[in-house]
Amino acid sequence: MSKLVFQEKSPTQSALGGLYESLSRRTQASPVGNCPLDVCASYLRMCRAQSCGKCVPCRIGLSTLSNLLDKIAEGEGDESTLELLENTASVIADTADCAIGYEAADSVLQALSGFRDDFISHLKKGVCSASFSSVPCVSRCPAHVDIPGYIALAREGRYADAVRLIRKDNPFPGVCGLVCEHPCEESCRRTMVDAPVNIRAIKRFAVDMAGQVPVPACASSTGKTVAVVGGGPSGLTAAYYLSLMGHKVTVFEKRKRLGGMLRYGIPAYRLPDAYLDADISRILSTGIKVNMGMNIGKDMTLTQLKHDYDSVYISIGAHGDNKLEVDGEDGKGVFSAVEMLSHIGDGGAFDLTGKSVVVIGGGNVAMDVTRTSLRCGAKSVKCVYRRRIDDMTAMAEEVDGAMAEGAEILPLAAPVKILLDEQENVKGLLIQPQMISVYDRGRPKPIAAKTEPEVVSCDVVIVAIGQSIQSKTFEKEGIPAKWGKFLTNNDASLGEGVFAGGDCVFGPETVIRAIEAGKVAARNMDTYLGFHHEITADVEIPAPAAKRTLPCGRVNNDERQAGERKNDFALMEKPLRIEEAVQECSRCLCCDHYGMGSMKEGRCHSW
Repeated sequence: MSKLVFQEKSPTQSALGGLYESLSRRTQASPVGNCPLDVCASYLRMCRAQSCGKCVPCRIGLSTLSNLLDKIAEGEGDESTLELLENTASVIADTADCAIGYEAADSVLQALSGFRDDFISHLKKGVCSASFSSVPCVSRCPAHVDIPGYIALAREGRYADAVRLIRKDNPFPGVCGLVCEHPCEESCRRTMVDAPVNIRAIKRFAVDMAGQVPVPACASSTGKTVAVVGGGPSGLTAAYYLSLMGHKVTVFEKRKRLGGMLRYGIPAYRLPDAYLDADISRILSTGIKVNMGMNIGKDMTLTQLKHDYDSVYISIGAHGDNKLEVDGEDGKGVFSAVEMLSHIGDGGAFDLTGKSVVVIGGGNVAMDVTRTSLRCGAKSVKCVYRRRIDDMTAMAEEVDGAMAEGAEILPLAAPVKILLDEQENVKGLLIQPQMISVYDRGRPKPIAAKTEPEVVSCDVVIVAIGQSIQSKTFEKEGIPAKWGKFLTNNDASLGEGVFAGGDCVFGPETVIRAIEAGKVAARNMDTYLGFHHEITADVEIPAPAAKRTLPCGRVNNDERQAGERKNDFALMEKPLRIEEAVQECSRCLCCDHYGMGSMKEGRCHSW
């Protein structure tokens, strides 16, 4: 019998492993600011290198595709070349013997579908059609905040200037320092070295250190009036910039307090009132008038607003709740996430002492009500989700935090029926176990497993499966909508000086996307009113220091201990210490000055 001998990795294997690891990090940091044709061609070449070459589609077809892509990227050929590329890719996708050939060809077909204009632009001009920013974090921020700029200011201890620079594009620096989903970090080029910069934490640090920073002076009065319907992040953002531009702005808010879903959808342990109120106070200090408790359609019509104001912005959010559509949903002890969080947002108590709670859903709102239920005294909290934990749309840190606080996640469980006793009180939830199946819209689809339904005992059921838009009142007055979402033009307009934005246009989304919508609408409304104001910060950003960048671990925010924080609504996240913030700021690669590559020179290729 021959002996088995353990062999150490050869130098070649070790080096290759390091290259693959580096490639993985670079790929993660590269989507924004790179030529899409380069990205497509690189992926195709990698697939071709993995092919065995036994079938003709891979052996000949993938090389043909690669050559065609290179030819188009260099501006050679015409639209018939695109047709040849598409036909070749379709044939390979249909005839390749294995997934490598299919996936390689399909990536080309997806590219042609997703950015065909860039292929055509390369053929005609030799460059991409899109206007790329070479600073990935700025590109990925929906509001396009100058992130390297405010990090440089924070590094120098100029915290007030950092806040001023943030406010040029985002009037909620305090809020976003705590609850922004930080898409900017997903493409941070620091990932190529070690890990992305903790951008959100630096923002919070700058806000905490700066204290009260006055807003800039408003421009001279234009004599124009604007009505904003809805006092959430999108409406207040639009109101802020329109007021800075010199327009007279009035906000009409249906609820008791301003803030929208910031107030009525995000629990205080994530976003305390003090931070939200501070941002709103600065926004209102520009001279915005507020009418609270105003229900448009009941207290005043949209027609009246259009008559009384030169322009109107509708930003009513998505404050309705979606139904499960199962038996027992009308029982006592069944609540929606919107109902629960709204009640608490108005300062009400939601006593769940000693109750067994089941939350249905897998998004951030589901995690919010799961963790809120624990803080309201629940004996146990289980979160039922029909997909896998990996498929949850909630941020990973929210899921981990909920489990650390004692909540249990029950994945692959679809609600079938809410069980009620004789008095219509909840006594349990009937669930059908699921199994994962084929991919559907980017995620594996769950299907019912061939097993008997199970019962999860509980006293309370909280449904967190998304929000709806209460648009009927506006639709009756002629506002176009589809499935409750307002149908705006590209400039956010609805006609006759009426604009709309935020969740009521694109559905429930992130805070920073709502802010972006308000900012875009303000600029377009300013143009509609006959002006072209520019919002500036008048802040000089420090010059970057040329230095060698050594790998350095990312500093993450600490949180209060789970056993302590789950008992109250005090802010759970701790701020960075000064030495941590300084180190984290120093990790920024200053992509606004360095590493901008060929895009800085208007070309698409750097080699």
